Formats: sequence, structure tokens, C-alpha cells
Amino acid sequence: MYGAERRQLLAQKARRDGRIDVSSASEELTVAPETIRRDLGVLERQGLVRRVYGGAVSVERLDFEPSVPLRDRTNESEKERIARAAVAQLPQRGTVLIDGGTTTARLAGLLPEGAELTVVTNSLPAAHQIVGRRGCQLHFLGGRVRATTLASVGPWSQDVLDGLTVDVGFFGANGFSTERGCTTPDPAEATVKAAMVRACRRRVLLADHSKYGDDQFSRFAHLNEMDVVVTDEGLDEEARRALVDAETEVVIA
Repeated sequence: MYGAERRQLLAQKARRDGRIDVSSASEELTVAPETIRRDLGVLERQGLVRRVYGGAVSVERLDFEPSVPLRDRTNESEKERIARAAVAQLPQRGTVLIDGGTTTARLAGLLPEGAELTVVTNSLPAAHQIVGRRGCQLHFLGGRVRATTLASVGPWSQDVLDGLTVDVGFFGANGFSTERGCTTPDPAEATVKAAMVRACRRRVLLADHSKYGDDQFSRFAHLNEMDVVVTDEGLDEEARRALVDAETEVVIA
């Protein structure tokens, strides 16, 4: 296969899937990872992709925030493992905050029956998983509900959060990295997430490996504000070392 043909396939894959993973693409096209990286460099200069850690994302997707059902189908098995591993971070009793996100919503469905927990969330999917669960007191944060993420945002949520002190908070993110921290595309959602971070004594980030280096528009926390990052085995050694160097505990699900 000629280089131009390979780059055309990579550009088509970026438009179709939204991103390219170097390791997967090198196996699929039976070329070295360095070849894929050079191809992505060419596509970036052509304005077709943006390079990120471990691959590239389509520029057509940079202003696109996927809906909850679409995000929930992405890396499903990794998200399930991450949610199950995060159960170990729950207190036996006390207060818990669950942020909006598909992985955090999976954690909400795994809260132990009979656990004496007071749970605060701004996520409709998480609230649906928790309401009626024996032993859990559910508090839903008010405000405008974003249709894209099904999470409440705005001053109503922020005002309540400013008066709370929560034992453990569980956070989702669209992107995370040691350089740019924890990020999300929407500034209103980032503002509420930041208020959540301030309200929690201990913070746990739930994020699969594909989000590492995929920095988004709005930062809601520096990485060293997260006490624990729960991710999956797809995160490579270099990224793991960078997280450890940032004094963040890393749990691989």
C-alpha cells in the first residue's frame, strides 16, 4: 500500500470514529507505529486531524460533544471494569458525590445495597440508578439540565455545592492529562465540576485510557487535585509514570 492510500484510510477512519489510536492502526495496516505517527503528522499539516497522546482526533469532531448513549457505547468493557474497581473507593458510610458521566453512572448502579450513604449528584442517569436503593439518601442538584450530558449546571447547583462538605467525590472527564488537568468541552459544566471538586475532601477520577491527552476546552481541576485516578490497562507505561510523578495514585482496572 502506498503512503497516500494509507493516509486516505486514516483520514476516513478519523472522520468515521472520531479518533485514531496509533497502536490499533499500526496493527490493522501492518506497519510500524512510527509510520502511523508520520502519517498523522502529514494529516495534521493538512488540517484533517489534531495530534493527541497516543493518536489523533478528527478536526470535524473537535466541537462535537457526543450524547450520553453514544459515549456509553464507547469503550464499554473498560468503563464497566473502571466502575467496579471504583467501588473499593467508597466509604462504608458517609457522604458521596457522583459527577455526571457514563462511567460514574455505572458506579452509581453498583452502590452496595444497605450501605449508609448520603449521595449528591447532578446526573439524571446516576440519580435513576440510586433512587429507591436501600440505605442511600439521594440529593439531586438543581439547575438547567444539559440535554447532551443529562447533568444539571448553573448557579442553583453551584450555590448548593458552596455550602457542602463531602467525604468522597467521583468525577468523570472528557479528557485528562498531566499538562492540562481534567477537562470538558462545556464551560458551564466545567464550572459546576470545579465547585464539586472544592466540596470534596477526597476526589477520585474515573476515566478510560482513550481520554488521556485528549484535552478539551474547559479545565475543571488540575490533576494533582485528584487523589486517585481509576483507569484501564490500555493506558501505557509512560502515561502511568507521568500520573505517578504528579503525585496521583493510579488504579488500573
